[in-house]
Amino acid sequence: MVIPMPRSKIAISLDERTLERLDRLVTARQFPSRSRAIELAVAEKLERLEHRRLARESAKLDPANEKALAEEGLSRDAAAWPTY
Repeated sequence: MVIPMPRSKIAISLDERTLERLDRLVTARQFPSRSRAIELAVAEKLERLEHRRLARESAKLDPANEKALAEEGLSRDAAAWPTY
């Protein structure tokens, strides 16, 4: 059973062209309502922004250092692994 998250009502302003495009998608049943279309668009944008932040932070890592850390952990753990 999926329990829906509580929702808050907000007011937004859109330019006429954007609203017309949004309404065409709702009319074509791409979305059940304006509200759902906007909710999904905002969620997708937030996800992209968070992903870009993760990519920026990952780019700061030194690949050689990360590899050395991984190999150090693996070699230490490998001695405890059972022989097959």
